This record gives sequence, C-alpha cells and structure tokens, in this order.
Amino acid sequence: MLNRRELITRTALASAAMALPGLGQAQIPTTRIIVPFAAGGPIDVTARILAEAVKGTLGTVIVDNRAGAGGNIGVSAAAKAAPDGLTLGIATTASHGINPWLFSKLPYDPAKDFAPITQMLRVPNVLVMNAEAATRLNINSLADLIAYGKANPGKLNYGSGGNGSAGHLAGELFKNQAGIFAVHIPYNGGNPAQVGLLSGQVDFNFDNLATAAPNIRSGRLKALAVTTLQRSSVLPDVPTVATTLPGFEIDTWWGLVVPAGTPAETVRKLNTAFTDALKSPEVKARFGLLLAEPAPNTPEQFGEFMNRERAKYERLVKLSGAKVD
Repeated sequence: MLNRRELITRTALASAAMALPGLGQAQIPTTRIIVPFAAGGPIDVTARILAEAVKGTLGTVIVDNRAGAGGNIGVSAAAKAAPDGLTLGIATTASHGINPWLFSKLPYDPAKDFAPITQMLRVPNVLVMNAEAATRLNINSLADLIAYGKANPGKLNYGSGGNGSAGHLAGELFKNQAGIFAVHIPYNGGNPAQVGLLSGQVDFNFDNLATAAPNIRSGRLKALAVTTLQRSSVLPDVPTVATTLPGFEIDTWWGLVVPAGTPAETVRKLNTAFTDALKSPEVKARFGLLLAEPAPNTPEQFGEFMNRERAKYERLVKLSGAKVD
C-alpha cells in the first residue's frame, strides 16, 4: 500500500500531467491558413468558413491575415513556412496567374515554392454596362456592343481596378478577340471602378459577379455576358462571352497550397479534409450567398489548372503591356 506522502505525490503528478500539454496526452497541433488580404474580404470569409468546416478532421484551424503588397506578403510567408502541413496559403488568380508576368521580381516562385492542395472556388466575372449608356446607345446584347465598337472606334471606354488587374486583362482580351478599340480607364481599385461605371464615367466594365449582382438586380447595370464557359446559375438568362467569341474564358478563383516539400501523405490528408468540406451542403450554401461555386479537385488537377492559368495570363499581360515595376 502507498503511504500518505506517496499518494499525495502521485496525485500531484497526475494533476500536472492533465494541466500541462505534453505530459498527460499529446497536444493536437494547430493548423493555420495564411490569407494574404485583410479580414472581411471574400477570400478571408471563405477561408474562415472552411476552417470551421474541417475542425472535426484537422482540429483547430485558424486564419492568419497577412495583408500588404497586393497579396505578395502573405503568399511569400506561406512559401517560407515549414513544410509540415500545419501552414497553408491561399493561391489566387493574381498571385499564381497574373503577378508572375506583371512584376519583374516576386518574393516567391508560384511554380516551385508550393504544393497544391485543392481549388476552393470560382466566381464568374460579368461584362456590365451602365444601364443609361446602354439605353442611349441602343445596346441590348454583346453583339450590339461589338457592332457599336466597330462602327465607332475609340468612342467606347471601360474601367478596371488598375493596370494589370483581372478587369483590365479581360477588357484587353475582349478588344483583341472582338476586333474593336475601347479606351481603358484604370482606377485605384475595384470599388472606385464600379463607382465610375455607375456614375457614367465609363461605358462598361468586366466586374466580379458578386460585386456587380446587386446593381444588376436594381437595374443600374445591364449584364451583357458572363466570362465563364458555362452560364451562371445566378444569371441564367445572361449568355456567355464565349457564345459570341469562342474560347473566351476568365473567372476569379482561389485555392489552398502548402510549402513545397510537404510530404505527399500530408498533402493527401489535407486534400481529403478540405474537399470533403467543400462538397458539404453547409459550405455550398454559405458559398452560394457569396455567389461563389465550390470547386474541389485533386492536388494534381489544381496544379495543372494553375499552370494553364499562368500560360494564359502571360499572353494577356503581354497583350495589355501592363507592368507594375
């Protein structure tokens, strides 16, 4: 039998083991997702939805906002993290498609510094006109816009969130394929560009559907076409640009990556956890409120997709002549 002193000692040790991580049971590590933008934006919101959805599989998952330099700070931090599967980053249209050609030097290599996990979602872009301008110019369809542009070279203009932005590149691709000339008006961000369109400073924009939808529904903007190959369930009556200009395809996307060198088994585990979450009815419903479509896929599929996006945007950036530095 234990004497009173031994009993007190063993009880104290047992209490300490329960109170201190690592003594009584293994501590479950925390996973973090580095979001390269400030809290509250669509990328941050969707990352937090997924962090909540995978906690039953991965345990605690936190969102770490590292905003600045157009996303380059956060993306670089993800690239430099330990390849242990506990730090994930967000790859976006800009960071892994456009920026490699827009910047002369990046603090990360989008092709070599990351291992893909899965695409998270895609959001269609939409070609929208100021509704008053559309009425005044008698433009009711994409074909009408192209016909007007050909008959009146240089009289149309379009706005974007800045040189090299997705809206700018979409506009240049449209002009190239349609064989028209329209003046590009760069604004300092997407919101000022939308204000410019609503106020009639510009005639049309290529805007994110989630941003444009409220003004389309209110009648202030006229939607002429969506930029995905398939019609959007949100705007089922609006045709695709590709119906008129075959092969035209530009949308907004982002997905999850980990630092290069992360073990393949860990990548597979993360892919299973996040793709299962993306397929869940709850996540689909919450993404739907943002007009975003979940797009789960395999690491190989996401990697091939990003390679295609880089090749596409290399051409578009050269076509636009845009450079940031």
